[in-house]
Amino acid sequence: MSKQLKLRIVTPESLVLDELVDQVSIPTILGEITILSDHIPLITEVASGDIVAVEKGEDIPFAVVGGFLEVKKNEEGITEVAILADFAEHVSNLSEEKIKEAKEKAEEMRQQMINNQSVDFEHFKAELERSLTRVKIADKWRVRKYRK
Repeated sequence: MSKQLKLRIVTPESLVLDELVDQVSIPTILGEITILSDHIPLITEVASGDIVAVEKGEDIPFAVVGGFLEVKKNEEGITEVAILADFAEHVSNLSEEKIKEAKEKAEEMRQQMINNQSVDFEHFKAELERSLTRVKIADKWRVRKYRK
């Protein structure tokens, strides 16, 4: 049996995942990386995309937008992976209704911008990125098997 690593995905709203997995692939600003047990210590910025943890051969996918990743060893020698994400959600939660709502919200904010209404551009950019990531990742995992 291969050694496992401790994966924690945290957003400002909640603890999204906290469990032992065999490996995890994460989109970073420098490209996608896969972390296995005994990985070297690392801190880097997380990009938008999908985090895919693997446990006993089953994929556990999450949509993610921004944040930071830290890989380190704990006192027991177990590799710990902490992802502090701006947004993270399990693919099973990306329902058609939520995706439709996200698209409508992004379109509403875009119309406000076009009509020269006051728009918080940082908020607009974050919401748009979140919406587009949800749609992209939901489409990618629509026909794939994964653990819920």
